This record gives sequence, C-alpha cells and structure tokens, in this order.
Amino acid sequence: MQINTQAQVDAAEKILRLSWVIVFGVILFSVFTVTPLVERSTPTGWSWSAPILPLVVDVAVVISIRVDAIVARLGGSTSGWPVVLRVLTGGTSVLLNTGFSALKGDAVGVGVHTAAPVVLIVVAEASLKWRREIAAAAARIETERREQEEARRRERREREEQARADREREQERAQADRERQDRAEAERRQMEATDREREREHAALLARQQREHEATLEQAREDRADARRREEQERIDREKREERDRQERDRREEQQRQEAARKAREAAPEPVSTPRPAVSAVVSTTAHQSAHDTEPVQKMSEEQARQAVADGIREGRSQRQVAALTGWSTGWVAARFKELEEVAA
Repeated sequence: MQINTQAQVDAAEKILRLSWVIVFGVILFSVFTVTPLVERSTPTGWSWSAPILPLVVDVAVVISIRVDAIVARLGGSTSGWPVVLRVLTGGTSVLLNTGFSALKGDAVGVGVHTAAPVVLIVVAEASLKWRREIAAAAARIETERREQEEARRRERREREEQARADREREQERAQADRERQDRAEAERRQMEATDREREREHAALLARQQREHEATLEQAREDRADARRREEQERIDREKREERDRQERDRREEQQRQEAARKAREAAPEPVSTPRPAVSAVVSTTAHQSAHDTEPVQKMSEEQARQAVADGIREGRSQRQVAALTGWSTGWVAARFKELEEVAA
C-alpha cells in the first residue's frame, strides 16, 4: 500500500509539472496583449522596452506562488507579505491585460483578455493547494514508514535480546567448562614449570662455567695481543731513534762537507777577468776541479737552482758539479737536466 501511495504522489508531481505549459502560454499571450498598451505611454524611442513590463509582472506572479508552494512543503507560513505580493501581482496582471480594451470601451475585449491572467492566477493557486496536499500526503506516508520501520526495529531488537540471552547462558556453561580445564591445565603447567626451572638452573650453571672459561681464554688472548703490541711499539720506537740518529749523523756530515767546501772556495785563487770565451773556460775548469769533492755552503732557492742548472748545461758541467754548486740533490738536478734537454729537443 505504501509503494502504491508513493507512486501516486510521484505521478501527481509529474502532472503538476505540465502546468508550466499553461504558465508559458499565458505569459506569452500577456506580452502580446499588454505591449500595445505600454507602447502608448512609452516615450518615443523606447517602444522596444514595452514587452518587459508584462513579462516581469507575470513572472512575479509565478515566482510568488511557486515560492509559497516550496515554503508550504517545508511547513512554513505563507501569510502576510506573500499574500500581498500574490494579490498585487495578480491584480496588476489583470489590469494590464484588460487596460487596452477598457480604454477603447470594448467590454468583450475586457472579458477576453481577463481570461489569461485569471487562468494564470487560478492555476498557480491550485498548484499551491495541490502541492500542500501532496506535501501532507508525503509527510503522512513518511510517518507511516517510520512507524513501520520502528516496529521492525523493535522486533529485531527483541529477537537480538533473546539471542543474546541464549548466547550468555551458553557462554556461562562454556566458561564453567573452561575454568575446570584451566585449573587442570594450570596444575600441569606448574609441574612443567618446576621441571623447566631445574633445567634452566642447570643450563645456567653450565653457561656460567662456559663463560668463565671463555673469559679466561679471552684474557689470555688479550694479554698476548698486548705483549705483541708492546713489542711492536718498542720496535717502532727503536727504528725512530735509529732514524733520528742517522739523520743527525747525515746533518753533521753535511755541515762538515759544507765547511770543507767553504774553506776550499776561500783558498781557491780569484779568476782573472778575460774576454767571454776565456772566462767561460776558467769558470768551467774551476767548478770542475772543486765540485767533485765539495758542496755549496747554503742551499739555493728553487729559482736560483733552476738557473744554475741551465747555466751548467750551457757551460758543459756535469750533474754532480751542478748539485754541489746549488746544494740540491743529484736526483732533483738530474730531473731538471732531463726537462731542459727535452725542451731543447
């Protein structure tokens, strides 16, 4: 019965939507009827605005009644100003539609043109009434549906409570059985726990003895490692002392060689100034004679040493002679000789 009633309400709503065809036709007819009347009182050049007034008035009628219908369905009040608006818009629509015929004294025309706004007003008011009735029917249907749903929920709750009571009784019986089983299981676990405790104590004793044995072995390994590290450190310290002693001996020997070279240069005669070829020969001969056994007193800077290497190559000196004059090692001098020879090639 509820489904059929709801279907009837939906069908009524669909039929009421057809009232918009009547509304559209009445508004169109009003526009054609009222436009000549409005044009007579419209300033020159503004005649195009004449259709606006009838359109606005009829739309206002439709809107006022449509909003009243919505408010009525929501349970609100449509009295007061909404009534004034409906009366005002409806009366204005009638006057505008009959005005042109009334001014000409055409009673038939007045009656004919009254039909359209009257139909619009009556259709709108009837739609309002129908929608109120539909809203009341829908509310009644909803109330009945809620009552039926509440009855079904009560029945479902009663069944659930009965089922819950049955489950609780069953759970109590099962709980008693589980308690008996738990007591028996607890006694069994207690006995097993006692046995496991004895086993754990025995295993702990064995593990403690094993750890003590491993700790003894580890301590012995650490002692041996410490002894090896001390021996290694003593060897490194001894090698460092020997290296420092060797460097000190080399430094003293270097000082002695430099002192001997200085004395040799002081004892050597001053070269005689001669033309360039003769000077080169004298310098080369002197350097050749003294460079085999002596070295310079002070080590030249790298720039001076490079210049001395270049001069030595140009004057035909050996690498040992240049090393003795510059104070740099023979390896460094040999590398510079090789670089200059590659550039010259």
